[in-house]
Amino acid sequence: MELNLESKIVLVTGSSKGVGLGIARQFVKEGSKVIVNSTNKKNLDIIGNEFFDKIIGDVSKPSDCKKIFKYIKDTYKKLDILVCNVGSGSSVPPGEENYEEWKRILDLNLLSTTNTVEFGTKLLKKTKGSIVCISSICGIEHLKAPIAYSSSKAALNSYVKNISWVLAKQGIRINAVAPGNLIFEGSVWDHKTKDDYNAVNFMLEKEVALGRLGKIEEITNLVLFLSSNVSSFTTGSIFVSDGGQIKSWL
Repeated sequence: MELNLESKIVLVTGSSKGVGLGIARQFVKEGSKVIVNSTNKKNLDIIGNEFFDKIIGDVSKPSDCKKIFKYIKDTYKKLDILVCNVGSGSSVPPGEENYEEWKRILDLNLLSTTNTVEFGTKLLKKTKGSIVCISSICGIEHLKAPIAYSSSKAALNSYVKNISWVLAKQGIRINAVAPGNLIFEGSVWDHKTKDDYNAVNFMLEKEVALGRLGKIEEITNLVLFLSSNVSSFTTGSIFVSDGGQIKSWL
């Protein structure tokens, strides 16, 4: 299957490490011109010069978002694909949420996406582009994850479904990928596996149909498919990739 992503201008937010970095690298393999983003200059420096460009900025702040997309417009004149990857699953224990924590989590997991879509729409409209948001299965089903995190991802899923109608009128598609538990160097499940392999293995056998943790490339392949015109009839959908963990019907 040819994805035809050669020379596409792609922005991946929150892409200096983890899933975001994996997504960016997969686009490079397809011949895309990838712009990576982080709030941390050191993290961008560490990944070297393997990408087309690097942009420092906090997309949870409208002012930074405005600057990022002005730079892309002035430099590249267009944007074909936007991947909204900024987010965090770390929060306080259930029941200990307060205003400050709710605001922090919503900024990271919801507003970072709404801001990016808002300021990126003009450029994507010109190319009839595609947006892919990285969500979580925690936004679909109760999995005993932090409440603020789960709620913010549920809100993100709802946003993707609702905004798809607005964006479709401008020729833009938007979808989301909801990963399950992933393992990669430095990830939460990497640490949990090293700390207590037997406990993790027991959980996987009990809760996950495939009985294992997911790999970054299993998410990135789905992201690239949804970004490409191969999926041109698909918008407003949440795609689960969790090894068969959640029980909800979408």
